[in-house]
Amino acid sequence: MNDTIYALATAAGRGAVAVVRISGPDSRHVLEHLAPPLSSPRQAALRRLRHGGEALDEALVLWFPGPASFTGDDSAELHLHGGRASVEAVSGALDDLGLRLAEPGEFARRAFQNGKLDLAQAEAIADLVDAETDSQRRQALGQLDGALSARYRAWREQLIGALARLEAAVDFPDEDLPGALHQEIGARVASFIHELEAALADEGRGERVREGYRIALVGAPNAGKSSLLNRLAGRDAAIVTDRPGTTRDVIEVPAVIEGFKVLYADMAGIRETDDEIEREGVRRARAWAEAADLRLWIVDGSSASAVFDAAELVKAGDLLVLNKADRRLGAGAGPAERSAEQRGLAAVHASALTETGVEPLRAALAGKVSSLAGQDFPAVTRLRHRRHLTEACRSLHRAHAALSRSPELAAEDLRQAGLALGRIAGRIDPEQVLDEVFANFCIGK
Repeated sequence: MNDTIYALATAAGRGAVAVVRISGPDSRHVLEHLAPPLSSPRQAALRRLRHGGEALDEALVLWFPGPASFTGDDSAELHLHGGRASVEAVSGALDDLGLRLAEPGEFARRAFQNGKLDLAQAEAIADLVDAETDSQRRQALGQLDGALSARYRAWREQLIGALARLEAAVDFPDEDLPGALHQEIGARVASFIHELEAALADEGRGERVREGYRIALVGAPNAGKSSLLNRLAGRDAAIVTDRPGTTRDVIEVPAVIEGFKVLYADMAGIRETDDEIEREGVRRARAWAEAADLRLWIVDGSSASAVFDAAELVKAGDLLVLNKADRRLGAGAGPAERSAEQRGLAAVHASALTETGVEPLRAALAGKVSSLAGQDFPAVTRLRHRRHLTEACRSLHRAHAALSRSPELAAEDLRQAGLALGRIAGRIDPEQVLDEVFANFCIGK
């Protein structure tokens, strides 16, 4: 934290502009050396950069004195011409001046350590940089603006209030405190448990927006899975042949539906086989399909008999696709549709060859994926958040059970729940509990 770091903030390679960021106590000295005179704070100035008696480049220079900077430290930006030689010359000068090349994420880490960001906002910066779809951009921007942190902060403040009242009852039993306090705190904790469990039961909406909605195409060999994948993806992503068992591994193809990232997966046809390689492919297909958000059960609608080996993988809410709708329906179509109805699957007739019925299939997929939009900002956008929320929920359950028999243990469990919530944003301050105790109760008057 006491040294000065620098890094290229734009993509490496040839471009119109290359931005070098600098942060740390020597930032002012660097600017005064490379680009005198020092420009006014937060105002771009055109300067000729010089070092060792040599002109390096002509650049726009910006000076951000701390704490009014991204990291909270004195910082600067050099907007260079985007050629590799200019970047290397300036980087060499910064090395000579004793600066250190920043580690990945170090600027955001310094911003967190200086209180400019919490952990959830720091994660949002990474998500915003990685955003590929409009939904990912909106979610990351909302998280960066503090929507997620505000939700966790509100929960934590409620929890601290309950903990403060409970600790007051434990530590100051002779004071004039509200009656039936345990019942009141029990109701608060029960309500809080309900809120956290509802957030955890949000079906991973925020995580799916970040990582992509996973759609598995499952079915028997030669049902037309690869052809349908190519049709949905709009390109030849999978090899299509008449030979059964051509697809051995899982082929993942990213796409965008209604502004949301989706990940289609073509995979080995589900069947019993003696071929060792194909058997491994079937194992991987089963594992991917089990973890998917949606499964498309692809059945050859023209077949004389239905093959149900893949039916065991589907779940209520999945879709049956009777493929090869350009041909006459076979005897196997009826049993497949009845089986799908029993399992809670809607059916779509489609043809990967002629695109008959593909638009209704796309519309059905759009309906499934658009559910990710939701009404509220998602409470969980990463596995880390889910883990800490789950930990908080467990602690609250223990606290609720211990309230009547051991208020001291209940208070400790409430404290652990608060710590778990605090870890999500990275801000943990046990003094808040004492502040609220003395603010709300007439203790020691």
